[in-house]
Amino acid sequence: MKILYITTIGSTMNFFKKFIGELIGKGHTVDIACNDRTSKVPSMYTELGCKVFTVSCTRSPLNRGTFKAIKEIKKLVTENEYDIVHCHTPIAAMCTRLACRKLRKKKGVRVIYTAHGFHFYKGAPKKNWLMYYPIEKICSRWTDTLITINKEDYALAQKKMKAKEVVYVPGVGIDVDKFANTVVDRISKRQELGIPEDAFFMLSVGELNENKNHKTVIKAMSQLENKNVYYAIAGKGELDSELLALANELGLGERFKLLGFRSDVAELYKAADCFIHPSFREGLPVSIMEAMAAGLPIMASKIRGCMDLIDEKSGYLFNPNSVQDCADCLSRITEDDLKVKKKTSMDSALKYSKDNINCQMNSIYYI
Repeated sequence: MKILYITTIGSTMNFFKKFIGELIGKGHTVDIACNDRTSKVPSMYTELGCKVFTVSCTRSPLNRGTFKAIKEIKKLVTENEYDIVHCHTPIAAMCTRLACRKLRKKKGVRVIYTAHGFHFYKGAPKKNWLMYYPIEKICSRWTDTLITINKEDYALAQKKMKAKEVVYVPGVGIDVDKFANTVVDRISKRQELGIPEDAFFMLSVGELNENKNHKTVIKAMSQLENKNVYYAIAGKGELDSELLALANELGLGERFKLLGFRSDVAELYKAADCFIHPSFREGLPVSIMEAMAAGLPIMASKIRGCMDLIDEKSGYLFNPNSVQDCADCLSRITEDDLKVKKKTSMDSALKYSKDNINCQMNSIYYI
């Protein structure tokens, strides 16, 4: 079987290393197409023998490269005679389905689309509904299998989309063993980070941007009576200086830390007391699943995706638009006995393992 993965952002392919390795191990051919000017495809794919093609799609549906990409994809699929074309990211998926709409009947090409969180959702800006909803609904007519990764998107897709098949697969899978079994000297790790041994340490992992909503946690943290609470974010982004300035203005000082890009996230989870994910919008957050596998209780926004992963047994949910609601949750999580929530988090993470997800994907691929 010949399979082509198409995505605007090459680094998206990081999520599929194990599954694609398994496909190649079974004798299937897997190639990749993306806009290599946006980000690079991991080198392991070329080492496995995958061909990597460049297509012109961008993140904007109105960009001239988007229309060029439709022709490029059609030519690519026709010349290489792929059996399955699996697309990711909204614009690449739009281009792919437009390019393959006739090839599905003429050549028997099967089009699979994984929606990693529709841009339109309950509470989304109207412009998102006006732009992305019509695109997804029209293109769903040329989709054989539409994969959704959270329950809100699944319910909407079943009701509104015209794909031949709509399925629910909870994410791309995580290496549960890696995060569960990482061993770290907790005291030494905290010393390295500048966090006292007896402090309550809260961790976030993700890009420093407006959607991740770290400002709400900083503001809420400043309201706590407990001054032995520390908060660190592992990640990079354009808001680094702004977040530091806000924390200093509110008197947090050394209790707020930006750790930058980290390759030791699994160790950071083990050094922390809880994980906080305050985003305004998510599909199904991988970082929450990783933190759950590490045995951390979770505090997260009461939004699509997060609510799929967390309930009152494993964590706390709060309104991301309310500093007070966030502060109330912070007070609870710093005062509660978290042993039960830690155990529940770790047990719940098992369903999101790569082995479980890849088993579901094999069924979708009919192999």
